[in-house]
Amino acid sequence: MRKNIIAGNWKMNLSLEQGYGLASEIKWMVSDEVSNKCDIILIPPFTHLSGLNSLLKDSGIKLGAQNCHHENSGAYTGEISAEILKSVGVSYVLIGHSERRTFQNETNALLANKINRALENEIQAIYCFGETLEQRDAGNAFEVNLSQIKEGLFHLDTSQIQKVILAYEPVWAIGTGKTASPQQAQEIHRFVRQALTEKYGEATAGSISILYGGSMNPSNASELLGCEDIDGGLIGGSSLESRAFLDIIKAID
Repeated sequence: MRKNIIAGNWKMNLSLEQGYGLASEIKWMVSDEVSNKCDIILIPPFTHLSGLNSLLKDSGIKLGAQNCHHENSGAYTGEISAEILKSVGVSYVLIGHSERRTFQNETNALLANKINRALENEIQAIYCFGETLEQRDAGNAFEVNLSQIKEGLFHLDTSQIQKVILAYEPVWAIGTGKTASPQQAQEIHRFVRQALTEKYGEATAGSISILYGGSMNPSNASELLGCEDIDGGLIGGSSLESRAFLDIIKAID
């Protein structure tokens, strides 16, 4: 049975002090209020990782990183490797977030190598994919998403793909206040799960969590999370406020 997952991506926000404060609030609120079976992941800036690893110890809340390099070490100033992330307690890493695809020109081939480094270091990858508004309006949403999935992930074998979480990000709904309707989101999630089924079989595809990553918030979480193939959320803005983030977590049945 696949897991329900709520992951909070803080992006380039919050000072160290602010991050510790938010994580502390979330930790105690989860302890007091959350009774459902949901994996919770916080994904802060790199500078916060080591300290939050200590702060979140024994809380059940897991730690993720926003990126890793495609090599384990070397002369790559300003980059960080999966091996280093593992050493500070990171269990998950975002690979292929739409903002990095756009601003750092990350290709599917590069992301495939990043997936490999994460898995080699026993870090679970959260692989992001999604179409732009122009691609959707041109009728290419299915083609674009399938290409990103195939080129980034389909080199993995059955045991490896089961260590990957997928996150659908309709790029047109990130930071814009727009949200894909539950029907639009479910349509892409079901399409991707079918592609996984054709490649890896029904049992394996049925075990892989696919998150929705397009401006999920407390007001739309229940309806989105009620869709058959939406297994959780990759949360941006709403993860920066403890009450909003907790309300999304609690929206999982």
